[in-house]
Amino acid sequence: MKQLFAFLLLFVVGTARAQVTFKLTGVPANTPAAATLYMAGSFNGWNPGSPAHALLRNADGSYQITLPAQSGTIEYKFTRGSWASVETNAANGAVPNRSYTFPAGPAVVTHTVLNWEDLAGGGGCQSSALSSNVRVMTTSFAMPQLGRTRRVWLYLPNDYATNPAKRYPVLYMHDGQNVFDNCTSFSGEWGVDETLSQLQQAGQDVSGSIVVAVDNDGTQRLNEYSPWNNPAYGGGQGDQYADFLVQTLKPYIDANYRTLTGREYTGIAGSSMGALISVYAALKYPGVYSKVGVFSPAFWFAEQSLFQYVQQHPAHPDTRFYLVSGTQESQTMVPLMQQMRDALQGGGVPAANLRYTTRADGQHAEWFWKREFGAAYQWLMAPGSVTAARGPQVALAFSAYPMPAKDALTIQLPATVKEARLEILDTTGRVVLKSKVKAGQPVNLSQLAKGHYLLRLSAGPQTGSQALIKE
Repeated sequence: MKQLFAFLLLFVVGTARAQVTFKLTGVPANTPAAATLYMAGSFNGWNPGSPAHALLRNADGSYQITLPAQSGTIEYKFTRGSWASVETNAANGAVPNRSYTFPAGPAVVTHTVLNWEDLAGGGGCQSSALSSNVRVMTTSFAMPQLGRTRRVWLYLPNDYATNPAKRYPVLYMHDGQNVFDNCTSFSGEWGVDETLSQLQQAGQDVSGSIVVAVDNDGTQRLNEYSPWNNPAYGGGQGDQYADFLVQTLKPYIDANYRTLTGREYTGIAGSSMGALISVYAALKYPGVYSKVGVFSPAFWFAEQSLFQYVQQHPAHPDTRFYLVSGTQESQTMVPLMQQMRDALQGGGVPAANLRYTTRADGQHAEWFWKREFGAAYQWLMAPGSVTAARGPQVALAFSAYPMPAKDALTIQLPATVKEARLEILDTTGRVVLKSKVKAGQPVNLSQLAKGHYLLRLSAGPQTGSQALIKE
């Protein structure tokens, strides 16, 4: 009994010692008396108003929060509940992410907040490196699957306006406020616009790509980026979010911009929770995505459910996965990423379609993903071929629209291809429609029943495919 008591005492003491308290010893004089302050960071999906991470106010006017032990380094900022009211520096400029590396023992970390962005006057970010290629497509794009609206960003390649006959691959990304603009980011930007423009100017990206980036709204980020619930953090709406991307957003983009609509030219990418939902979306919609960028994935959030899903829904063998993280981000980061690589390969994805990279200096931060994005993009979007289990094949650069389709579908082919062989397969793999098509020629779908199909095109050695929804 004494030994058991001693063990429990050591456990309790060890647990207490492992906790770390973060304390604000000073806040701006104009901080509202009734304001609730929050700590937002890599440990809670950068949720600016997480109730679980509200700071307690002390009698002396300071604020504090105690976090349990974690491994590795966390990054964080303080807010008054939203990114519009995030802390800023003395000049009301952006504050770099604060960081803390957990030790073995207890600690008290003190900080001072100098300004709040919305209360300091003049706006916290007065300038931006946002390129002319980027625009906010809308601040309130409807998400019917979730009953919400969201800001959506759009990057168009350098030659989009000057080459009206050209069509482009599309890359869909999450955490849109961090993709292009440091002024809207909550933890730094990826600089995707600068990277892609420079690659195109240097001739290292001949095709160019359209990038569509969807904001998260802070409070729903963890919910939307995981199909499965984590009892401690939430989640469970990722399935609807994945449906939104495929059933609502992609059809709109394909209808309004010159896209290559086939799976061979459609990718999805994100970091942390955004990486988790990217993998899930590619597994759920193998007829839509063929390129997946997986940066510092938060697979721990739904580890058991995710790997069960991978086993039950093997990835399309022609899908490329680029996985990258730092070796010291957490104790589980690299092992789980390695487990994912092995699970994908065990499910039929050839090694040639899996790029697995770890960096000794990598951190769970935007600066790291910004640095790694160019290499990941070039590998994922390499033009001209798709490496498959059966050998290299040339991807047919086609477009098929509208999608969803009603009675007719229009096919656009490359200028060098005069005719292609079309097949439409049902969910069992049975060919239900077969014909020869020419560029711009409508395909009659009136005899097809409503439902989901796979469209397949081939012209000589070139092949392409696309998910087809018949209304």
